[in-house]
Amino acid sequence: MEKVFRAVKVTDRVYWVGVIDWVLRNFHGYTTHEGSTYNAYLILADKVTLIDTVKAPFKDEMMARVASVIDPRKIDYIVSNHSEMDHSGSLPWMVEQVRPEKVFASVMGAKTLKELFHWDVEVVPVKTGDTLDLGYMKLSFIETRMLHWPDSMFSYLEEEGVLFSQDAFAMHLASSEIFADELGRDLLEREAATYYANILLPYSPLILKLLKQVNEMGLKPKVVATDHGPIWRRGEDIAWILGLYEKWALQKPTGKAVVVYDTMWGSTDLMAKTLADGLASGGALVKLMPLGGSHRSDVAAEILDAGALLVGSPTLNNNVFPSVADILTYLKGLRPQNLIGVAFGSYGWSGESVKQVREVLDAMKVEVVGEVKSKYVPTKEVLQECFQLGFQVAQKLEEICGGV
Repeated sequence: MEKVFRAVKVTDRVYWVGVIDWVLRNFHGYTTHEGSTYNAYLILADKVTLIDTVKAPFKDEMMARVASVIDPRKIDYIVSNHSEMDHSGSLPWMVEQVRPEKVFASVMGAKTLKELFHWDVEVVPVKTGDTLDLGYMKLSFIETRMLHWPDSMFSYLEEEGVLFSQDAFAMHLASSEIFADELGRDLLEREAATYYANILLPYSPLILKLLKQVNEMGLKPKVVATDHGPIWRRGEDIAWILGLYEKWALQKPTGKAVVVYDTMWGSTDLMAKTLADGLASGGALVKLMPLGGSHRSDVAAEILDAGALLVGSPTLNNNVFPSVADILTYLKGLRPQNLIGVAFGSYGWSGESVKQVREVLDAMKVEVVGEVKSKYVPTKEVLQECFQLGFQVAQKLEEICGGV
């Protein structure tokens, strides 16, 4: 049975022809609690242009949305803003089906697409400042290298005021509401923050440069059309998400402390809870995250607006506990900045875990302000040490940023 899907009008000449993935729950290690979308856009100009494609299994749905507006064989150009497979997976099939005159990508994108698909299709490279004449409209391009792949770029349709921003200003959120103003701000901020923390955080210095560049270029988009999640079409919403990106990129510490740990027989758990009591008594906002019930991507999201990271682990086979090793590896790759920290944990006879946790925190450039460990079940003295250390961390946060 033929699938029937409809395009959604974004502006007079731009349509959303993407797909909604209600099932997705894992995006390369990041838990997507709300699914996602893979957004593609159709520009109805003299030269009909498709901006990005979708993940390969959804190609028929995208094609059906295109067909609801025009005969897909009328597509003249395809622009690939980002080569990652959730956006380019159906590109080879689409090229074969519609046989466009030209395919465009950034300089690195043209190279990446050829390496990904081992094809001989000519991909025209474009760079910042280049324009593409679509007839009575034109696209201009801005390379955004390492935001978050080397090939990433923006495309801007000046006449309609639409910025196609690929993975920037996006979120993993499956929703039948296509536009951000149809959704609540709390949901948008939570999912946008989680996305930023797990995808874009390592590139925060580049994001600050990009925001400055966009401002200097005088771009004032009326619509920001992302590759994931809802489309931003109201001026106040666009200003809001840009402001959030600037705040997240600056990574200014707050009076919030995140306590991340796992436990074997409850000793490290008791230490974590006592540290949390000390933090709260000192005035810190505390988020306790036992790894038995907290996913790495949720931990990353909580750290995005924190000032302190306290990590606890029991010792297992002369090493840090596996779940704690996992979260430390993940966070090290995300490179959060401007944190103070604590290493803590329990052990039976060798006790290497606290030292290993501290080494990773040091490598992450977290300012470690203390550590505490317990042999077997913590004594009253050890718990008092935990409480006092938590209290001291809260006081230091107060000195750094004036509390919450």
